[in-house]
Amino acid sequence: MITLDHEVSDFVLPSTGDKEFSLAANVGKNVVIYFYPKDDTPGCTTEGQDFRDHWQAFTEKNCVIVGVSRDSITSHGDFKGKMQFPFDLLSDEDEEICKLFDVIKMKNVYGKQVLGIERSTFVIDAQGILRKEWRGVKVPGHVQEVLDFVSTL
Repeated sequence: MITLDHEVSDFVLPSTGDKEFSLAANVGKNVVIYFYPKDDTPGCTTEGQDFRDHWQAFTEKNCVIVGVSRDSITSHGDFKGKMQFPFDLLSDEDEEICKLFDVIKMKNVYGKQVLGIERSTFVIDAQGILRKEWRGVKVPGHVQEVLDFVSTL
């Protein structure tokens, strides 16, 4: 499990564009990892669009943005293309990284209890240290809050 102000262990996940994302390959950059429940659903689309629309500002702050869900790389590729996201989406079908970040939670979906991803965002600094986390994220205004925090690093 990860904890604030501690180094995050390297991990590798399949990424859109027939690539792999490795945390270690991004040392020297601030990394924003946002976990979201499902491709092409209303809240997840809005959140991704907000990151897309602020992408240039994040880039200017030496940031890499990646989105993570349990959807397949094929689903991610379709979603990224449809929404024209300039950042990659990572597939965590076996929930290994979701569990590392402790984002799998019991949720109430249409009156039924299901295990799913709790919308969460994490900022890892250029030295690989977890500096900030947001859990149970509400989409409106969230991306600006993340950008404001990254501006302090």
